[in-house]
Amino acid sequence: MQIEGTIEEVIFRNDENGYTVAVLSHNNTPVTIVGKMIAANVGENLVLEGEFVHNKKFGYQFAFSNYEITLPQTLLGIERYLSSGLIKGVGPVTAKNIVKTFKADTFSIIEMAPERLTQVKGISKNKAFDIAAKFGELKAIQNAVMFLQEYNLTVNMALKIFDVYGSNTVEIVKKNPYKLVEDIEGIGFLTADKIAQNIGIPTDSEFRVRAGMVYSLTNSTEKNGNTFMPKHLLFSSTAEILGLNQSDYQEVFDLVLDQLVSDRTCMDFWHENIEIVMLSKYYRYEYSVAQKLCLLMNASENEKIDVQNEIQDFEFRNKVEFHIDQKKAIESAVNNGVSIITGGPGTGKTTIVKCIIDILTNQKEKVMLLAPTGRAAKRLSDSTGMEAKTIHRALEVNGDFDRGSRFVHNENNPLDVDAVIVDEVSMVDVMLMSSLLKALPRDARLVLVGDKDQLPSVGPGNVLGDILKSEIFPVTMLTKIYRQTDDSLIISNAHLINNGVMPVIDNKSKDFFFEQKEDLNDIHSSIIEMVTKRIPQYFHIDSSQIQVLAPLKAGVCGIDNLNRTLQDILNPQQKGKTELNVGTTIFREGDKIMQTSNDYNLTWQKRNGFVMEEGEGVFNGDIGEIIRIDYQTGETTVKFEDGRVCNYARTDLSEISLAYAITIHKSQGSEFDVVVIPIIAGTSMILTRNLIYTAVTRAKKMVVLVGEKKNLRRMVANAYTVKRFTMLTSLIKEQEKKIKELFN
Repeated sequence: MQIEGTIEEVIFRNDENGYTVAVLSHNNTPVTIVGKMIAANVGENLVLEGEFVHNKKFGYQFAFSNYEITLPQTLLGIERYLSSGLIKGVGPVTAKNIVKTFKADTFSIIEMAPERLTQVKGISKNKAFDIAAKFGELKAIQNAVMFLQEYNLTVNMALKIFDVYGSNTVEIVKKNPYKLVEDIEGIGFLTADKIAQNIGIPTDSEFRVRAGMVYSLTNSTEKNGNTFMPKHLLFSSTAEILGLNQSDYQEVFDLVLDQLVSDRTCMDFWHENIEIVMLSKYYRYEYSVAQKLCLLMNASENEKIDVQNEIQDFEFRNKVEFHIDQKKAIESAVNNGVSIITGGPGTGKTTIVKCIIDILTNQKEKVMLLAPTGRAAKRLSDSTGMEAKTIHRALEVNGDFDRGSRFVHNENNPLDVDAVIVDEVSMVDVMLMSSLLKALPRDARLVLVGDKDQLPSVGPGNVLGDILKSEIFPVTMLTKIYRQTDDSLIISNAHLINNGVMPVIDNKSKDFFFEQKEDLNDIHSSIIEMVTKRIPQYFHIDSSQIQVLAPLKAGVCGIDNLNRTLQDILNPQQKGKTELNVGTTIFREGDKIMQTSNDYNLTWQKRNGFVMEEGEGVFNGDIGEIIRIDYQTGETTVKFEDGRVCNYARTDLSEISLAYAITIHKSQGSEFDVVVIPIIAGTSMILTRNLIYTAVTRAKKMVVLVGEKKNLRRMVANAYTVKRFTMLTSLIKEQEKKIKELFN
């Protein structure tokens, strides 16, 4: 339905996302309106589209989804509009004098003959043109928002577009809506295509083909982790997305690719006898990683240090005895610019890291410990007794990103370190690795620690795998198990799984259990009962210490369905507990949530003793709890496990999800006291050995599997790994060759 009226009062306004609560005079009756608008000013005439809703706290409100601003018609309305603060330099007195002079022609005078405003006392020629310019800008913004709202774009997104294109917004979008895909973060091909179809742009236009090609590359990177695509796959993918027959439009495809290469959006070249295409920025990421790794390796001193005495001293003080492979790992880390230590759980990686820290510290080197996630950093800190930071925190997010680097620390402002040890490196994507390496001094020592058999990073690239594959850097592969008690099976079963052998599931151990269930609904019910009743009761563990890890998002045993059920039991609806509907998800105060994407602009506060720290950036995989929801504004406060507290605008809540259950991929780098895993049937491309291996190795105290043994057996036997298209291995070899030629 539609209502029309004049804004009488602005009760609340969030300038970041446009969310507004105001009082509208509708048929001389005050009506509270809630929704997003580009600006809210007393005296504005609005036509709103929406519906009346009942808010338990604030009563009936008109929630609008679209609106249109109409200039006031009455003299009093015009005066109130001009004096509302919209136009700088026009206050109540000046507004009154303008309307008194020009009456109903006021707006046309401002727009068409601004020089006549000098007839009003106190308005100079410069001020007159300033008023006209501001009035024109307001009109341009309003026209742009109204135009974009026709295509179901939010006010927030419309503002984002206007910030980039300014007064040319409507002209640019009408000419080529596909430009939005490349220029505006958050707008995908499908949105742009819908606008284009409504405008009447031909389905075979070069604009559309270009957008489809860029979308194909971006989608391949973001969803599959590839940094390039073979040209023939790119073309076939683009044709499928566009709904075109590739053979009929081959010339257009070739022409568009030439344009993308010409303007440096893409690169097109031959690699291993295949013509490939990659977005230029991913080439730069991989190139910079390869170059810096090789420079670090070749910058290390040729003279090797004998650390046998230091190792023996560490063994004596800590009552440990290193295996020969462990000693090699320590020697390699101390004597090389780059070294890699890889091994499964219980193979002594942490003890090795402690010894490396000990030796380097004794040599007066500044050592920094890093990990990709907050949980991994805390675990590293707890196990070594030394502060560990996330990579993002160490690099420090740059609030002025538009002016330069994403991070404060980069090649122009390196970290003050002599050695950096990065744990859980298997989950570091190529973008983050590039940023980290740029921030390292040329003579720094880099030690990469991780498990090569875990899932690759969620983000693009295959950094650890490609580094190992290059065979350029010293690698220690640990296979001997040290941390294992007689009645514990987590570590030994993880290694059995990794070797393709069925784990021991006789339920005789204290920490590894299997419950046979065949029907999906039975698996679901058993998991819910395990988390909410059985495990807490029998093992005296709180449900908050239990994490469900599922292979899939959808389905009966997918995380979406599991989260809904667990939320209803562990954090049910209660009087006085505020909740919000965001799409199909209900967020409630007390909910366990996870950040699902990197947000470099979100600000946080963290109390550290008597000091309040402040910073920016919340990252994919961060887990926390909703501690407050403001129903009126939708602002949601989250406290993360490391103590950071963030306020999310309602429009930003799409960045979080419920986290009673999370996907196995999202669990990388984390460790939980207890993990419960549904074992279900599914495609062999997803339900793989390294998936179940990764899930099992996330548990610290207990693993519970629920499902069919035959499906577990299939996963253990399925050694399939998705091959990612990446350039890093080749680039490392090229860089190493260049450096050798340069120095020899």
